[in-house]
Amino acid sequence: MRVFKFGGASVKDANGVKNVVNVLQYEGVENTLIVVSAMGKITNALEKVVYSYLYEKEKLKEALQYIETFHFAIIDELFEKEHAIYQETNRLLGQLQGFLINNTAVNYNYIYDQVVSYGELLSTKIVSHYLNEQKINATWLDIRTIIKTDENHRNATVNWEATQQNCEKLTAALYLTQGFIASSKNNTTTTLGREGSDYSAGILAYCLQAESVTIWKDVDGVLNADPRVFDATVLLEQISYQEAIEMAFYGASVIHPKTIKPLENKKIPLYVRSFINLKSKGTKVSKGVDLHPKTSCFIVKKNQILVSISTKDFSFMVEENLSAIFKQLHLDKLKVNLIQNSAISFSVCLEDNFFNFNQFYDELHTKYKIKYNTNVTLYTVRHFDKKAIEQIELKGKLLLKQISRETVQLVIDEK
Repeated sequence: MRVFKFGGASVKDANGVKNVVNVLQYEGVENTLIVVSAMGKITNALEKVVYSYLYEKEKLKEALQYIETFHFAIIDELFEKEHAIYQETNRLLGQLQGFLINNTAVNYNYIYDQVVSYGELLSTKIVSHYLNEQKINATWLDIRTIIKTDENHRNATVNWEATQQNCEKLTAALYLTQGFIASSKNNTTTTLGREGSDYSAGILAYCLQAESVTIWKDVDGVLNADPRVFDATVLLEQISYQEAIEMAFYGASVIHPKTIKPLENKKIPLYVRSFINLKSKGTKVSKGVDLHPKTSCFIVKKNQILVSISTKDFSFMVEENLSAIFKQLHLDKLKVNLIQNSAISFSVCLEDNFFNFNQFYDELHTKYKIKYNTNVTLYTVRHFDKKAIEQIELKGKLLLKQISRETVQLVIDEK
């Protein structure tokens, strides 16, 4: 079986949904499992629903109306007025509103997973019905019955044994299912982390022993830099699993960081291809191949916080201090992207995905001297040369620089 993954950009509008049919007709559909993300920027819109529900009730109706209007605009272009998709979409939207009315929980992460998951449920219902209209008979699958996790909401850990057993039940020739979402053993909806649909594809490929995974993008494959940030980019025709893991670890957005390892374990090749240019072979990720072409690769992470921590009495930053700091970083779910340590200072570049930095600061500032810069940019360059470093240093004020054999990281204040 093959696994195809279509992200939000590939189904952002009615033409995008129609193009999924073009891709499947070009590639064939036998023994294929299709993973689809929420449409366009709907995950962001559903995050606004969560925020409005918890903190700005007066804006909740407007936020929900946007979700409804967006999806029905696409449906109106794809289906006749009496089609069953209208009823199914209304049912899902009713379930969402029912949750918001009846929910008594206060845990943000739990509420987030229950609400945001509707993006994938809505998109896959629409795409599934449209495929069937075009005589591509896809079986719609609720992935929450297959991928099982713990109850760590917004970043759930997969129960591989249970998921493997569930995958053995899959017998149809063509499935269409959701990325990003899963469920706990109690059937409570969980999510795998932001942009987790790639990971869903990797999980399913591993458990199904798939022949390959293809991620369909709006670019020709894995590029050496984000074309929205850099003018000249190069298509990487092939990279190794190890290189892909390194790039994903440092923040390359084209592949979810957790996707590669399960594929590597079973030597399942990953292809990153363009849903626009179907004749392009894209990028192949596989075992033990050299980066081709060999070039510097640039990874950019915006909205970072650079924090420098030192003891108030200028004593050394030793294991006891570092242990306390890392424990607090873990408790506050602050994602660390760079670490640098000196005798009396510890610096860390991090991202505050859960809005806990103020809590982290409050916990530590009585014991340590803390300085920080917000809204800085972390540039990581793999296979760097002098010219590549100089190119980044021209972008703003250099706050921190760290070099290893194959990688240089620079924290830049671009303000």
